[in-house]
Amino acid sequence: MSEIPKELRYTKEHEWIRRDGGDVVIGITDFAQDGLTAVVWVELPEVGTEASAMESFASVESVKSVSEIYAPVSGKVVSVNNSLEDAPEKINEDPYGEGWICRMTVSLASEFENFLDAEGYAALIGE
Repeated sequence: MSEIPKELRYTKEHEWIRRDGGDVVIGITDFAQDGLTAVVWVELPEVGTEASAMESFASVESVKSVSEIYAPVSGKVVSVNNSLEDAPEKINEDPYGEGWICRMTVSLASEFENFLDAEGYAALIGE
Protein backbone atom coordinates (compact mmCIF):
# COMPACT_ATOMS: atom_id res chain seq x y z
CA MET A 1 0.00 0.00 0.00
CA SER A 2 1.48 3.35 -1.04
CA GLU A 3 1.71 6.36 1.22
CA ILE A 4 -0.54 9.17 -0.08
CA PRO A 5 -0.38 12.30 2.11
CA LYS A 6 -3.71 14.14 2.17
CA GLU A 7 -2.16 17.63 2.15
CA LEU A 8 -0.54 17.14 -1.28
CA ARG A 9 -1.95 17.21 -4.79
CA TYR A 10 -1.05 14.70 -7.50
CA THR A 11 -0.74 14.35 -11.28
CA LYS A 12 -1.80 11.31 -13.29
CA GLU A 13 1.90 10.97 -14.16
CA HIS A 14 2.74 10.39 -10.45
CA GLU A 15 4.25 13.72 -9.44
CA TRP A 16 3.20 15.33 -6.17
CA ILE A 17 2.80 19.06 -5.59
CA ARG A 18 2.81 21.00 -2.32
CA ARG A 19 2.05 24.71 -2.09
CA ASP A 20 4.63 26.61 -0.10
CA GLY A 21 3.88 30.31 -0.01
CA GLY A 22 3.77 31.53 -3.61
CA ASP A 23 5.79 28.56 -4.86
CA VAL A 24 5.21 24.84 -5.24
CA VAL A 25 7.51 21.99 -4.23
CA ILE A 26 7.52 19.00 -6.58
CA GLY A 27 8.56 15.37 -6.28
CA ILE A 28 7.50 11.89 -7.36
CA THR A 29 5.06 9.79 -5.40
CA ASP A 30 5.71 6.79 -3.20
CA PHE A 31 3.87 4.68 -5.80
CA ALA A 32 6.21 5.95 -8.55
CA GLN A 33 9.43 5.38 -6.61
CA ASP A 34 8.25 1.89 -5.65
CA GLY A 35 7.65 1.06 -9.31
CA LEU A 36 11.08 2.36 -10.28
CA THR A 37 12.84 0.37 -7.54
CA ALA A 38 16.34 1.60 -6.61
CA VAL A 39 16.93 5.13 -7.93
CA VAL A 40 20.57 5.47 -8.99
CA TRP A 41 20.66 8.87 -10.71
CA VAL A 42 18.60 12.05 -10.98
CA GLU A 43 18.78 14.69 -13.69
CA LEU A 44 17.54 17.85 -12.02
CA PRO A 45 16.15 20.83 -13.92
CA GLU A 46 18.34 23.92 -14.02
CA VAL A 47 17.47 26.82 -11.75
CA GLY A 48 15.93 29.52 -13.92
CA THR A 49 14.35 27.06 -16.36
CA GLU A 50 10.94 28.19 -17.58
CA ALA A 51 8.72 25.13 -17.89
CA SER A 52 5.25 24.64 -19.31
CA ALA A 53 2.73 22.46 -17.54
CA MET A 54 3.23 18.76 -18.32
CA GLU A 55 6.53 19.39 -20.12
CA SER A 56 9.37 16.98 -19.31
CA PHE A 57 11.96 18.90 -17.29
CA ALA A 58 13.85 16.29 -15.25
CA SER A 59 14.41 12.53 -15.15
CA VAL A 60 15.03 9.75 -12.69
CA GLU A 61 17.07 6.66 -13.52
CA SER A 62 16.66 3.43 -11.62
CA VAL A 63 18.13 -0.02 -12.01
CA LYS A 64 15.03 -0.80 -14.14
CA SER A 65 14.49 2.24 -16.35
CA VAL A 66 14.67 5.99 -16.93
CA SER A 67 11.50 7.96 -16.22
CA GLU A 68 10.72 11.50 -17.24
CA ILE A 69 9.46 13.96 -14.62
CA TYR A 70 6.91 16.46 -15.87
CA ALA A 71 6.42 20.01 -14.65
CA PRO A 72 2.97 19.90 -13.11
CA VAL A 73 2.57 23.67 -13.53
CA SER A 74 3.86 26.39 -15.80
CA GLY A 75 6.49 28.50 -14.11
CA LYS A 76 10.14 28.99 -13.29
CA VAL A 77 12.41 26.60 -11.38
CA VAL A 78 13.71 28.61 -8.41
CA SER A 79 15.62 25.87 -6.54
CA VAL A 80 16.54 22.20 -6.86
CA ASN A 81 17.39 19.49 -4.36
CA ASN A 82 21.13 19.25 -5.09
CA SER A 83 21.55 16.62 -2.38
CA LEU A 84 19.99 14.11 -4.81
CA GLU A 85 23.11 14.29 -6.98
CA ASP A 86 25.12 12.50 -4.26
CA ALA A 87 22.23 10.59 -2.68
CA PRO A 88 19.55 9.77 -5.30
CA GLU A 89 18.27 7.03 -2.98
CA LYS A 90 16.54 9.76 -0.94
CA ILE A 91 13.75 9.52 -3.52
CA ASN A 92 13.19 5.90 -2.46
CA GLU A 93 13.70 6.49 1.25
CA ASP A 94 11.64 9.68 1.70
CA PRO A 95 9.79 10.65 -1.50
CA TYR A 96 7.63 13.29 0.24
CA GLY A 97 10.42 14.79 2.35
CA GLU A 98 14.16 14.65 1.63
CA GLY A 99 13.45 13.24 -1.85
CA TRP A 100 11.81 16.39 -3.26
CA ILE A 101 12.97 17.36 -6.76
CA CYS A 102 12.53 21.13 -7.14
CA ARG A 103 10.68 24.30 -6.19
CA MET A 104 8.91 26.41 -8.83
CA THR A 105 7.04 29.67 -9.06
CA VAL A 106 3.56 29.28 -10.55
CA SER A 107 2.62 31.31 -13.63
CA LEU A 108 -1.05 30.30 -13.69
CA ALA A 109 -2.63 29.63 -10.31
CA SER A 110 -5.64 28.07 -12.05
CA GLU A 111 -3.46 25.10 -13.10
CA PHE A 112 -3.32 24.03 -9.46
CA GLU A 113 -7.04 23.23 -9.58
CA ASN A 114 -6.51 20.44 -12.13
CA PHE A 115 -4.69 18.06 -9.79
CA LEU A 116 -5.96 15.00 -7.98
CA ASP A 117 -6.46 15.04 -4.23
CA ALA A 118 -5.28 12.06 -2.16
CA GLU A 119 -8.55 10.19 -2.63
CA GLY A 120 -8.51 10.73 -6.39
CA TYR A 121 -4.88 9.62 -6.63
CA ALA A 122 -5.58 6.51 -4.56
CA ALA A 123 -8.37 5.62 -6.98
CA LEU A 124 -6.04 6.20 -9.94
CA ILE A 125 -3.46 3.73 -8.63
CA GLY A 126 -6.08 1.25 -7.46
CA GLU A 127 -5.70 1.63 -3.71
